[in-house]
Amino acid sequence: MLQLYTHSVCLQHDPGPGHAESPSRLRAVLQALDQDRFAIVDRIEAPRATREQLLRVHTAAHVDRILGTTPDAGTVRLDEDTLMSPVSAEAGLRAAGAVVAAVDAIMRGNATRAFCAVRPPGHHATPDTAMGFCLFNNIAVAAAHALAVHGLKRIAIADFDVHHGNGTQDIFQREPRVLFISSHQSPLYPGTGSAQEHGAGNIVNAPLSPGDGSYEFRELWDGALLPRLQAFKPQLVLVSAGFDAHRNDPLSDIRLQTEDYAWITERLVDLARAHAGGKLVSTLEGGYDLTALAASVSAHVNALLEA
Repeated sequence: MLQLYTHSVCLQHDPGPGHAESPSRLRAVLQALDQDRFAIVDRIEAPRATREQLLRVHTAAHVDRILGTTPDAGTVRLDEDTLMSPVSAEAGLRAAGAVVAAVDAIMRGNATRAFCAVRPPGHHATPDTAMGFCLFNNIAVAAAHALAVHGLKRIAIADFDVHHGNGTQDIFQREPRVLFISSHQSPLYPGTGSAQEHGAGNIVNAPLSPGDGSYEFRELWDGALLPRLQAFKPQLVLVSAGFDAHRNDPLSDIRLQTEDYAWITERLVDLARAHAGGKLVSTLEGGYDLTALAASVSAHVNALLEA
């Protein structure tokens, strides 16, 4: 069974006119998933993450800053790219809470796979800093929850967003129970993610060069990243699903096709089936061309549903 987690407040988080991480992104995703072939997906309202869950990966000062920033109107700028509107803190709680709830459901046997259609995204948020459109590190909160509550010993995080998940790496770089695997464009924001960054041996970065496309992406995953994941034998697979490596995305120079997202999803489902009883949770990260985003998410969720 596939579950879909989302919440209406995630549509209300508004960084302001002209911002790339706009409510229209999630609207396009939800419209793409409102098709007959997705009618059997179990749709669930995302709960709030608790303070205890957030504090497993974020400092108290960071949590207090985000939850305490609730402007009456307009936006508050946390950095050049990251802004908060009146409901942004609530949206951040729901985005992180969605991935935690999905992990709980899967670990309890209520579902096998889940997709979290939420925003703001999360993989750039570090323990003490909101950045890159991200407030809380949604996937990291969920991974830490799986370690603490479900007692897992091997969790894999696969990140195919075109931007390096610097926050996720920062949080887990000394945690050998979590293997972080990332393909991303380099050079590109945030400037991290070189192949020489290994953490405690649990960090695997595979940069792509501007102009690379389907062939290079698939060669990288088939030749280096998927074998490393297979060797780790994860008990749970978490996916930072960014769709901004698509050839039409305005924020990158990688040339992926929609079909590449179906391909990598199928491979990750195979991995989860081989080692984790099929357990896989995916959450939305980037993707800024609305048409490409909608098509890519549809391909991703279709692969989660059919695999």
